[in-house]
Amino acid sequence: MNALDIVTYGEAMMLLVADRPGPIENAQAFYKRTAGAETNVAIGLSRLGFKVGWASRLGTDSMGRYLLAAMQEEGIDCSHVACIPDQRTAFQFKGRVEDGGDPPVEYHRKGSAASQMTVDDIDVEWLRSARHLHATGVFAAISDTCREVAFASLRLMREAGRSISFDPNLRPTLWATPELMRENINNMAFLANWVLPGIEEGRFLTGESTPEGIARFYRDQGADLVIVKLGADGAFVHGDVHGEKVCEYFPSFPVDEVVDTVGAGDGFAAGIVSVLLEGRSVRQAVRRAAWIGARAVQVVGDTEGLPTRAETIAAGM
Repeated sequence: MNALDIVTYGEAMMLLVADRPGPIENAQAFYKRTAGAETNVAIGLSRLGFKVGWASRLGTDSMGRYLLAAMQEEGIDCSHVACIPDQRTAFQFKGRVEDGGDPPVEYHRKGSAASQMTVDDIDVEWLRSARHLHATGVFAAISDTCREVAFASLRLMREAGRSISFDPNLRPTLWATPELMRENINNMAFLANWVLPGIEEGRFLTGESTPEGIARFYRDQGADLVIVKLGADGAFVHGDVHGEKVCEYFPSFPVDEVVDTVGAGDGFAAGIVSVLLEGRSVRQAVRRAAWIGARAVQVVGDTEGLPTRAETIAAGM
């Protein structure tokens, strides 16, 4: 077994992007892409030269075959993706917008193959062959058993002394109540080393109103690094990683035209994780993350803006 750099658990979905702005039902054609918070990050990290493993379940339908082939083509280790006959692969429709706002999204994931994962799907040896786990709040939200898998993988990696990054990635419609979402997402965050909330997510989860307060909340619970994403306003960073102490605001990269904001946070996460695993500074990590996030909002799909390692080096990132 070749050692991995990063592993992630999560649901991949086939993404169908509308051919024109307006309500999804008015579209006459759709462009096929991949989607999924965890797989977006996996693709981003694989393109940057890391050995990435993804664990999940797919159906054996055409959508599942498409997603598995797409991830394998990205160089991702899919040896722990189970393809289950008679189970459905999730998919989603995404509309187009002209004003740079959030596009309409329609999910079809209830009862999907990935939602039926259990702790028996965890291969501890494979998981711990990696030096880092990236987790998000999405996977834990899609079913009770996925939540058990999410917590078990976090605890296993924490006990093994591996580093963990966590993006809350709130999906309120997948949780029974806001209170249940807050409790579970925070308990996951408390197991992570690097916590990456958006400003509105942080306000909901912590009750704090400022980036400084949000960061302090998670730092007090043991996080080594908290990065509060502020969209076009950049990010606030508070932490101590590799002996580097940081408590300051960082700017975003300017963008001439915002096409689609979906996936920007995943690109940002890939930037942070990649630089920190390279042993470089937090400041360098935030700079690369902001650059990748800026690229991500200028394309229609979730992953077209994610750069290769060669592109990243050429840009001085």
